[in-house]
Amino acid sequence: MRVTPETVADEREWVRDRADAVVPLLNEVRADLGDLFDTDVEEVSEETYRREVDAVFADGDLAVNVAALVALLRDLDVDGDYPGFVVDELLGRELAGTIAGNHPLGLLGEATFHYADLLSHPDESADAPAGADDLDAALAAGFQTRLPGWDWRETESPFAVHDGSADED
Repeated sequence: MRVTPETVADEREWVRDRADAVVPLLNEVRADLGDLFDTDVEEVSEETYRREVDAVFADGDLAVNVAALVALLRDLDVDGDYPGFVVDELLGRELAGTIAGNHPLGLLGEATFHYADLLSHPDESADAPAGADDLDAALAAGFQTRLPGWDWRETESPFAVHDGSADED
């Protein structure tokens, strides 16, 4: 595999074009997790998803890693699928965490990937490669974690420590 700026641009377009498959899965994950944690979570529109895809790919260092993981999962297939189960899970989890962001969001994205993967069912008639469901699950988990809409993310953490120097001005 060779990743060039053109490859990254192509993968960006592919990820943007997956909005019709990823956004419903992303919103299903949000609704289910919201129910589990007894909170309301805002839905994400396809427009919001595409805007956030653009933000991810605007950061070149992040974009090259996301593009490479996407390309690997798009092409990953293993005879009989089961022997490749671990590698597509590994790549999917890593992609979700990479999209989600720095810790703790990266870890939450990785954990959410496994839940989204249970809900992801690619079109079986399309003869999709083994990595296809993991790719959609990773995109849904990573972007749902990255995007606002969770109450706990809307306020400052009670664990933030301020030294008070701003009050001295």
